[in-house]
Formats: sequence, C-alpha cells, structure tokens
Amino acid sequence: MSFREESGSEDGRSSSAADLKRPFLHTGSWYRMGVGGAGGSGPMGSRQSSLMDKMMMSSAAVIKETAISAFLCTMIVALGPIQFGFTGGYSSPTQSDIISDLGLSISEFSIFGSLSNVGAMVGAIASGQISEYIGRKGSLMIASIPNIIGWLAISFAKDSSFLYMGRLLEGFGVGVISYVVPVYIAEIAPQNMRGALGSVNQLSVTIGILLAYILGMFVPWRVLAVIGILPCTILIPGLFFIPESPRWLAKMGLLEDAELSLQVLRGFETDITAEINEIKRAVQSSSKRTTIRFAELKLKRYRVPLTLGIGLLVLQQLSGINAVLFYASSIFKTAGLTDSDLATCGLGAIQVVATGITTWLLDKAGRRILLIISTAGMSLSLLLVAVAFFMEGAYSESSNLYHIMSILSLVGLVAFVISFSLGLGAIPWIIMSEILPVNIKSLAGSVATLANWLTSFAITMTANLLLTWSSGGTFTFYMLVSIFSLVFVVLWVPETKGRTLEEIQWSFR
Repeated sequence: MSFREESGSEDGRSSSAADLKRPFLHTGSWYRMGVGGAGGSGPMGSRQSSLMDKMMMSSAAVIKETAISAFLCTMIVALGPIQFGFTGGYSSPTQSDIISDLGLSISEFSIFGSLSNVGAMVGAIASGQISEYIGRKGSLMIASIPNIIGWLAISFAKDSSFLYMGRLLEGFGVGVISYVVPVYIAEIAPQNMRGALGSVNQLSVTIGILLAYILGMFVPWRVLAVIGILPCTILIPGLFFIPESPRWLAKMGLLEDAELSLQVLRGFETDITAEINEIKRAVQSSSKRTTIRFAELKLKRYRVPLTLGIGLLVLQQLSGINAVLFYASSIFKTAGLTDSDLATCGLGAIQVVATGITTWLLDKAGRRILLIISTAGMSLSLLLVAVAFFMEGAYSESSNLYHIMSILSLVGLVAFVISFSLGLGAIPWIIMSEILPVNIKSLAGSVATLANWLTSFAITMTANLLLTWSSGGTFTFYMLVSIFSLVFVVLWVPETKGRTLEEIQWSFR
C-alpha cells in the first residue's frame, strides 16, 4: 500500500496538495488546522481549503517527490537535546563570573547548578502523561516555552532568586525533552536506521555542551543565557513541519492519520502495508487503557524491560559523567592544568567526536557490544584517574612525578569521556525507548527518566563535596559503579539491533 495508490481519484480528484496537507501539517497532534477533511464543508470550509491549497501548492510539489524523511524529522527535534546540553554545559564556564557579579557563595552556585536537575525531575514525572495525551510534538512545544522563559530570567537576574527560578524552568523543559525526543525518534525511525538516528539524541546533547563551553570563553554569562534561547526558538516553528509519531496516532485510535504520517516518513512511493499492519496489531493486542495498575508491573513482560530501562539510566548517571562535565574546569585545575577552560572545550570536542563515531557504529556493531566496550573502558580509565590522584598527593607540586601524575589523570579523564560516549552515553536512552511496551510507555518512561534525573541531581550535588574530600576516593567510587555496569550489561541487557519495536516488546512476554 502506498499513499499515492490510496489517494487515487476519489470524487474526481487525483493526488494533490489537498491530499498532502494532512500528513504535512495535520497529523492528529495537539493542534488542529481547522480544515474539515480534505476540503472542508460550507462556504467557510471552501474558502479555508482554497486558501490552504494556494499556500501549500509550492511546498507540496517538492514534498510530494521527496517526502519528509525520518532523518529530517530527527534533525529538527534534535534542537531539543542541543538545548539539553547547553543547559548542562552552561554552569562550567560561567561559575566565576556569576559568583563575582551576583556575590554568590560556592554553595549557592552549587544550588544553581543542581536546580536544573530538580526541575528536570518534575518534567520527567509529567513527561509521560503529557506526551500520552497531547502527542510527542505537543510535548516538545510545551517543553520549549519554559526553556525560553528560564533563559530570559537568568539573563536579567539581579540576585539568586531569578537565577534559581530560571534554572528550575529550564530543568522542567529539559526533563520533558529528555524523555520525548528519544521516544519520538524510535517511533518514527526505520528499523535499519533506528540506532543511528536514536544516537543523534546524545550527539546533540554533546554538541550543546560544547557550544556552551566555547561560547562561554568569549561572551558574558548574560549574553550566553540569551544565546541559550535559540534552539527552542527554532524548534517551535520546526514542529509544524514534521509528522506526529505514527505509533502514538495508532494508539490514540487515529489510524488514518497514523497511516498518512507513516507514508510521509517513508516516502510516497514506499509500500508501508507490512509496517502499518504490524503497528495496528501491536496496538490492538495491548491494553486499551492509557495507564495500568502498579501491581501489573510485576508481570515479566513489564518487569524486565522496566528494570533494564531504569537500571541503565541510573548507572549512566552514577558513573559520574555529570560530575566530570559540570565541574570540568575545577577538576582540571586540581590536576594542575593552568588553562582549564581550554582543556574543558577540548574535552567537549572529544565527546562530540566519540558520540559521532557511536552514531555511525550503532546499527553495524549493535547496542550490546558497544555497551560492553564502553563500560570496560570506563572502568579502566577511572582506575587510572583514581590511582593518579592518590599518587599525586604523595608528591610536592614542584616535583616531576607530580606533573606526571597530573598528565596521567588528564589522560584518564579523556579516556573516560571517550569510553562513556561510545556506549553508555547514548544507548540507555535508545534501549529505554525501544523496549518499553506501548501500553506502559508513558508510566514506565516517566519513572525511568525520573530515576535518571534523580541520580543526576545526587551526583551533581555531591560532586564538589566529594572532590574536596578526596579526588582519588571520588573516582574510585565511580570506577566501582562502572564495573557493576559492565556486569549488568553482560548478564541482562539484550541486543535490539535489527528488530522492530514490536518484535522487541513481544520478546519479553
């Protein structure tokens, strides 16, 4: 079945802009264009349809031939994770300037840095239900607004109150984005591209972090906050030009819209019969309720994917990656590096490159093997960092051995970030979006995302205190977590490469 064949010449009309506008702008998402069917009814409907046809004709001619690929849709929603990364990276280059300008203490700035996690926890709790009832695109629209307001509040802050309020608002938006974007990408991506497109989420986060690091070296912190508005400002209009998730539409009973959305994503000459039928069967076999009782989560088909999803996302944060990224400058200073800001930018660039390699490898090597390589590499590199920091304390700062230990600690930190980016950075979000059954995705996805942000908050809040207590002891703890992550992956995490979402979810029954 293809869209071109379906739209035929019913009522004497062939495929036209009127046929195309529904999957292009009206896909059962949170907004309605106010056009009844293809042409509307009555004089007002006719005038509205005629006007829409004229507006759409030129763009429809192009879209008719090329469709809106899943890749293009991914690039648009990737603006959300760029915002996510920019929020995370903002605190590192701005710490000294904000403290001096607003007269904050170190503890007050630590609160500022961690408040995004508090807001994200609230966003995570709400994200599942928001995306369930108003769709993936509507959720991203809602998430964009507090992000924009939050950055404005920070840019105009005169004291800590506005600073904290802005950070909380940003966090709420990021919490919603962190759940919705990987789910949307997984639901629109073709089976053979799902890993690569899914890892664009984490790649975009790393790009956002790097942008914050680089721009923070050249512009004041208030200007940097204004720049932070841009990703979501571009994302909002972009959402009007991509289709809603066909799987969400099918779950909502909007089967015609689901079919049109899938046809747009796959191209108008593509036969989507098998894929749309599999989606319909999966929806029909699942419960028609949008939520289930907590007692039902004990069933194997729910318990196993939920445990895997939560486990990977919690271990991702317990590895200490946010402690390294958020406080990179101070860690590098502790290691004896004079130009710590430049080193932080270099670390961000390395993370982008390593995550880009993961994007290329995911659908070739598979999720499981990359996770094993990633966690093993993290364990070894953190061992090196911990030993280097312990040995560093035994020598005077003027000795050659002290400088050697400083270099080794930096090499270990770079190796840790590369290892993390090769697997544990991107893959937990991909697996979470792949393995959760459709009828518990909103509940389980919210729980898994909340667990991730709760752990991130704990790590961010304790990092400065732990590093002050003992840098070597802190990285020893992170190393033990990485070793446990390796065991967790080897024993329990399945391979999902080359399988449809429906096949993956059926495997847990």
